[in-house]
Order: sequence, then C-alpha cells, then structure tokens
Amino acid sequence: MRRLGAGVTIVTTFDGQARAGLTATAVCSLSAEPPQLLVCVNRQAYPNKVIARAKRFCVNVLSGGQKGLALRFAGATGHKGEDRFAKGRWNVLATGAPVLDGALTSFDCELARAIQSGTHTIFIGRVVAVATRKGGKALLYADGGFAGVARGPAKKPAAKKTKK
Repeated sequence: MRRLGAGVTIVTTFDGQARAGLTATAVCSLSAEPPQLLVCVNRQAYPNKVIARAKRFCVNVLSGGQKGLALRFAGATGHKGEDRFAKGRWNVLATGAPVLDGALTSFDCELARAIQSGTHTIFIGRVVAVATRKGGKALLYADGGFAGVARGPAKKPAAKKTKK
C-alpha cells in the first residue's frame, strides 16, 4: 500500500473533553452535492474512538513545509494525545474540531456515516465549513517518503512538425 502515493492530511477531532488527531493519506472527496469526503482510520487508533463519539472531524490538507507536523501526528516523534497539538497554531470553524492555521485547506465535517471495513472505519463527513489559503505546495507521501508538489500552469503540448 505504501506505493500508492497520496496527499498528506492531519485529521482532527474534539469530543468536548479531549482533542485527538492523526496523519492520514486515505482521504478523498466523495460527492459535490452534498459536499462530502471520506477518511479511513485504523480502528486501533485512539482518534477513531474520539471521532465516533464526537461525530465531527476536520481534514487539514498539509503543505510541503509541514512534514514535521505530519510526522508528529503519525506518532513518529513519540508524541501522543494532546501533546501532538503543542506545535502549530490551532483554531476552530463550525464544528469545534481543531483547524490547523496554515494548512492549504481545512474541511470541517459533521459525521454522516461510519462503515466498518477490515481493520479500518470509513468515516464519511458532510463538509460544513472550509478554510483555505493561497499558494503553497501540497505535501505528498509515497513509498516511505515525502515530497512537495506545487500547482503550476498547464503546459500546452509541443506542436508536431510535419514533413512536406
């Protein structure tokens, strides 16, 4: 699965008592009307239980310069629970789930449905608020490494030369 490249996000939640979050790459848009996305979270991960209780979560899309936060929320630095939120600036939008200032985009979601599948829960969220910023490179993960990719202008294909 590590060969399947993906954008890097931090999925956060708040159940009224504790904030929880994890780094996730298994995230995708689901529908435009209503606006929904899905997040796949290992059932053994603490945030899984908090998302299920809170019925809300925020998907924070990371930029190329936020690799350190990605590692922190992935548990690679030994930080757990509330301690993960000690880095970065955090706010809230509509649901009260933590929103990362400086994320390329943050999708604040109410839980619409949870589906158990194998080792994971597929959380479907209805997007109720969005925060975005201009510029920046998206942080991508593939084959055990990170890379940043910037959106650039579409290039026109070179004109083909024909022989007369």
